[in-house]
Amino acid sequence: MDVDWREVSRVAIPGALPHTPSTPLTALSFDIHQDLIWAGNDYGRVTSYYGSELQRYTSYRGHDEGPVRNFLFSDRGIVSLGPKSLHVSARRGLAKSHITNERMFDLRCMSYTSKGTSEVIAGGIQRSLLTINLDRGTVINELPSEDDVVVMRRDRVICCGTANGSVNIIDPNSFKIIKTIRAHGASVSDIDAQNNVLLTCGYSPRQSGYVLDPLLNIYDLRTFRSLPPVPFPAGAAFCRMHPKMSTTGIVASQTGQFQIIDIANPNVVNLRQANVANYISSLELAPSGDALALADADAILQLWGKPDKIRFTELSNPVEWASVPTPLPNVDIGPDSALSMVGMPYYREQLLSAWPSHMVFEVGKPPPKIDSDILAKMKMHDFVGYAPNPRRTRRYQVETAKVQEKPGQVQAPKFRSEKAREGDFDDKIDENTPWSAVTGDLRPFDVPAMYHKVEIKYSRFGVDDFDFEFYNKTKYSGLETHITNSYSNPLLQLLKFTPMIRNYALHHTTRNCLTETCLLCELGFLFDMLDKANGQNCQATNFLKTFSSISQASAMGLFEEGMPRSNQSLSGMIQSLNRFLMEKISTDFKSCPVEGRDELDLENALITSSMTCIKCSNCGTETMRPSNSFVRELAYPKKAKTLGTFSTVLKHSIERDGQTRGWCDKCRRYLSLTTKKVVHDVQPKVLMFNAAAISPESKMYWAERNWLPREIGIVVQDRKFLCYQGAELNKVKERNPNVVVYELVGLVAEITGDQDTAPHLVGLIDVAFTTPGERKGSNWHLFNDFLVRPVSQEEAMNFAPAWKLPSVLCFQQKSESNMVDNSWKNNLDTSLLFKNLPLALSTNNCQPLSMDESPTPGTVFAIDAEFVALQKEEIEVKADGTRETIRPSRLSLARVSVLRGNGESEGVPFIDDYIHTKEPVVDYLTLFSGIEPGDLDPMQSKHPLVSLKVAYKKLWILLNLGCVFVGHGLLKDFRIINIHVPKEQVIDTVDIYYKKARQRKLSLRFLAYYFLRQNIQTGNHDSIEDANTALRLYKKYLEFEDAGIFEQMLNNVYQDGKLTNFKPPGENEAAMAAAAAAEIKANSSNLSAAPPTPGVFTLDGASSRPITPLEGGLKSTGSPFKQQPQQPQQPQQLLLSPPQQYSQPRQLPPPQPHLQQQPHPQDIHRMHLSQQQMSPQHMPPQQMPPPQMPPQQMPLSPQQQQQVGQQPPLPMQHRSFAKVMASPPPQGKRNMQGRWR
Repeated sequence: MDVDWREVSRVAIPGALPHTPSTPLTALSFDIHQDLIWAGNDYGRVTSYYGSELQRYTSYRGHDEGPVRNFLFSDRGIVSLGPKSLHVSARRGLAKSHITNERMFDLRCMSYTSKGTSEVIAGGIQRSLLTINLDRGTVINELPSEDDVVVMRRDRVICCGTANGSVNIIDPNSFKIIKTIRAHGASVSDIDAQNNVLLTCGYSPRQSGYVLDPLLNIYDLRTFRSLPPVPFPAGAAFCRMHPKMSTTGIVASQTGQFQIIDIANPNVVNLRQANVANYISSLELAPSGDALALADADAILQLWGKPDKIRFTELSNPVEWASVPTPLPNVDIGPDSALSMVGMPYYREQLLSAWPSHMVFEVGKPPPKIDSDILAKMKMHDFVGYAPNPRRTRRYQVETAKVQEKPGQVQAPKFRSEKAREGDFDDKIDENTPWSAVTGDLRPFDVPAMYHKVEIKYSRFGVDDFDFEFYNKTKYSGLETHITNSYSNPLLQLLKFTPMIRNYALHHTTRNCLTETCLLCELGFLFDMLDKANGQNCQATNFLKTFSSISQASAMGLFEEGMPRSNQSLSGMIQSLNRFLMEKISTDFKSCPVEGRDELDLENALITSSMTCIKCSNCGTETMRPSNSFVRELAYPKKAKTLGTFSTVLKHSIERDGQTRGWCDKCRRYLSLTTKKVVHDVQPKVLMFNAAAISPESKMYWAERNWLPREIGIVVQDRKFLCYQGAELNKVKERNPNVVVYELVGLVAEITGDQDTAPHLVGLIDVAFTTPGERKGSNWHLFNDFLVRPVSQEEAMNFAPAWKLPSVLCFQQKSESNMVDNSWKNNLDTSLLFKNLPLALSTNNCQPLSMDESPTPGTVFAIDAEFVALQKEEIEVKADGTRETIRPSRLSLARVSVLRGNGESEGVPFIDDYIHTKEPVVDYLTLFSGIEPGDLDPMQSKHPLVSLKVAYKKLWILLNLGCVFVGHGLLKDFRIINIHVPKEQVIDTVDIYYKKARQRKLSLRFLAYYFLRQNIQTGNHDSIEDANTALRLYKKYLEFEDAGIFEQMLNNVYQDGKLTNFKPPGENEAAMAAAAAAEIKANSSNLSAAPPTPGVFTLDGASSRPITPLEGGLKSTGSPFKQQPQQPQQPQQLLLSPPQQYSQPRQLPPPQPHLQQQPHPQDIHRMHLSQQQMSPQHMPPQQMPPPQMPPQQMPLSPQQQQQVGQQPPLPMQHRSFAKVMASPPPQGKRNMQGRWR
């Protein structure tokens, strides 16, 4: 048995019905043929779990008269024993036989006989043993027994543990008692027999009752002699022999402690302690010896073993899973479908749905809802309840319940697309508008609308169409829902507005910490994003993804999925999360401390140092043990005559006295111990408290008006903890300068509505703590996920309503208020940008940045990202056929590429990271992402893989260095990456080439084809290609702006795009374009060859203008206006020379040669226009424009073009446009947006 055994997984066993509580397991056993664990409970229900993940396999009710007591297994099925029945079923749950008999009263145990798996012997709290034939399903014999049998095991003989402490050894053939061993003074608790060795544990009588013996008895079944017992001070309750190791066994106590014993060497001690909150009810060892299962009284099943080699049986049979259901025939029903397509059954009698008229009547209004405050004061007399009348209405008035809509319910906002279509933009709730004006009058026990749980609605345009501004008009950003474990949003907001935690998180994030599970780094990323968002909605996707990957959090039941709500309330989960987070971020800070700070700085800022004094009630020996804690839980005095103040409760919680039972080293036995906590000194800068207001007595404290103080003062003198508040605190501050004053930063509260709505959590926070400079008063805000609204201090600290209850409180030293440290921006560790961190052996074509290329504010980089789907969207189809998106698809970053935007290496990537994804991918979206199956798997990928944190941190460093990102459709990319980039640091080509009046945004592929003469995304997408294309489009935009023709070019692209539906033409369109080009070429052969004045030509016979630099000499601009250098010796191909001062324009990469084999959509459009507007008969010869060449550097002859694989150039006609005067470019340099200075 390996020494590195640990808890592998755990699962909660649900109750019999959703509304019934869970009960302790009464039977637990491993299947000997398949990798299954079988469990039974008090309701007679049998449940099985598969594999090390404890995946639920089958569940059925085998016994209706009582609990399941025992299991036996065969290759044909499973046999379960109840008090009055024996049930045989297949492993899939199908019942084979159910055996009952009047001689079955209270059966407890059973075992196979010598006849194999066809016959069992069963016993219990009845003076007889029954032999039962499973094939015939009958009781074939009844054997008298003098003792009640409570446990039964079989080796070469059948061993029966009895209720009087003896073990009867029975011959499996004749069923006669061979030997009786007196093992214990009272009832036997458990036995096990294997390899002629018998282990027993049981009870002995004491003055206070029956207690477990501290010894494990061992007997040799060959000689029936006792072997040296093994001491087990915790009290032996369960014992098992190892199936492979003949001298090894396991003994366990009811408190979760178990010891691996060696019979041959009893002095070797190997102890383990299971994490249980209650006593253990069952324990079982797997037939392979590689796994151990135990269950506690809270119905939590734990699996222990070595994770990498855990198995249940040596040679297990495959588990038979549920068959795939046969798909139903697809019936297409539409508006034009006849109702007779779905036929009605033939019937001869009146249908049950045809109710007679005398049985149909109108239902009156429901009774009015009674205030919970009235119900709390109600007293029952017989079956009638009486309560004082609060006299809220007149005698002839009554409060009526609303049926149509819930009280205080705020109407959901319209989608942005609906507002744009209807021209309605005035439905936002102003920050100063009272909510009563929006929701109507509220009754005293109604939950106000701003506390209601908010949900995101999705239209066909996705989440971007949802109006988050309707819920938030402040500069403080909220956090979105519909993310797993988003119940933590209020706590994350509370930590963000606690200056000390915020400073430590951001400073730690700047360090070179690459630990994937570091939650302190993720908090720093989240806090920085919330600061930069400035009121826009954010989401904690990356933080919650990292949090969900921590197995310790799963073991503590901190995940929304997989933990039954009946076991733990939402308030209990957030309090457990508070304890976990405080310890986790303290550990993360130690792993990579901030330069100039001690690794214990964060721990010292959060931890409360104390000592626990343990005193023996027998000998009076006192022992001091350290008892430090990050979070204190409030303990309320029981049966107090008067309600104490908050400071009184806090003192009682810190110096809590208690009674426990433990081991006294001096007395050498277990005795009653008295414990008391003593605080030595109060040093933490932040005090975190869990309210723990569960009982009705504790809720009475919070219902008291102004019970929670704004400030508290703490003094520790002579090992005494003193706490003050209010006027008393002011007096103490005057006479004692050592008092430490703490201010309330904020709290997390649970909002519980009516029975139809689930409870949720909100944050009430004083955001003035993070305001730089001197604080002037308080500024309380409500953070209800993405609903953020200012509230008064009285509203925030009022817990009189029964629907509002605090969960977590945060206090910070008053001297540390408003100590917001933003110096972390000057200490960024940028070493990650200058090196590659591949996790695979392959390499990419990236060139890391050199030190000469260190990014500075304004440095332009091109970026593009690709994603894969981890979860498909959830869609609800309503009765009318409409589809509503309940939860959108969940995407994850799969690849990100960043290219240089300027310099000699412009367009060369320095980041091209493929992200290793641990979660299963449901759709690689290869057509849109270019990611193939296996690209994100370290064992199969041919690309270098990095963790999500490494890829994210590179972008985060560039963001905080002030770099500018160029890309196409970056808003969605940044949202999925979970980073917020300010508008001044984003250049999005989808917005540059967009006219609001057109209400259509152009794709990157069409813009590249139109302006760059480049076909992209011909196969799968490539992020480097897309980023480079966006960069070139941005450069093209700068050139258009310099020439002063950008607006004209934008109008042209929208007009020309209609011809091809804003898509590059396909094969059919290319053929049509070639035919049209041939016809126009024939018509243009009669045009006059007289060249116009160099640099000037006319378009409409009335006006002329100088040719701009863009039209005269730029290469590969993709513009319909460009001209090539003049060639006088070829009149038909005369091109115009640019002015001398534009002889060196901005150079861009040349077009791809194969793309010149078909005419451009601009050319086709102008060819058709030439027949109507510019035909030779309507144009004087001196004003006819010369034919234009395709955009090449030098014109080629037809023979030369055939040699290089090109077709002869097509003539290009020009539409009329306004006169544009060419002017020399302004002197100076460009700024980071490309403007001239």
